[in-house]
Amino acid sequence: MSTLTHAVHDSTTMLRRNLKHAIRYPSVGLGSALTPILMLLLFVYAFGDSIGAGMGGGRGTYVNYLTPGIIIMGVAAGSMSTSIAVCSDMTEGIINRFRTMDITRSSFMTGHVIGSVIQTMVCMVPVVGVALAVGFRSGATPLEWLAAAGLLTAIAFAVTWLSVALGLISKTVESASNKPLLIQFLPFLGSAFVPADSMSPGLRWFAEYQPFTPMTETLRGLLSGSEIGDNGWISLAWCAGIALVGHVWSRSLFNGTSKR
Repeated sequence: MSTLTHAVHDSTTMLRRNLKHAIRYPSVGLGSALTPILMLLLFVYAFGDSIGAGMGGGRGTYVNYLTPGIIIMGVAAGSMSTSIAVCSDMTEGIINRFRTMDITRSSFMTGHVIGSVIQTMVCMVPVVGVALAVGFRSGATPLEWLAAAGLLTAIAFAVTWLSVALGLISKTVESASNKPLLIQFLPFLGSAFVPADSMSPGLRWFAEYQPFTPMTETLRGLLSGSEIGDNGWISLAWCAGIALVGHVWSRSLFNGTSKR
């Protein structure tokens, strides 16, 4: 068996392990879907009329504006479970057993990442369903919906690698659950809930240059069937950079613990 084949086989085994854990303990995955759904309902029914009126429409206008930002926030929230799962494996001793076995070292992290991406994408289905139920309407073509799914997968992949690194540096499961909170709520400081142009100068500058704003605007454009401009390429560049940083950081941390 070649090295590549061995690595793929081991990663598949780890992926199957993580998916079984997700099925056995669905509460973590459901939480990833519940948070954005609650935020969607809160903003639509508590603030939708007033914010929508300020945007030149009503609640329906705001639902169409808000939904892409809520989906992006849900994808970011899905990374929290990865950080917890990685930290749990590192602190409960199972990783020491893996190291005594003839498995590819990187398969441990690869299985977590791919499993989390799958789980996150599945959790976004009920979020979209609730958005449609409260009035979200999309003018996207099937190809644009496919592109939107691809973008969300890229974001989930990038953020999950970063979450793996956060799980590896955490000493306890509790701290692992807290570290990804910044990732989860960073969309709040972008254009997810209100246009960046309506913010104060300092906050507007931050919103325009942080990664989740072009991601949100790209998804918003795809789902509405409108132009996305340069936001698409900027979003993919951010995803590639975050994934690379997370991957390199995770490998360094994991190899460092292996030498202890």
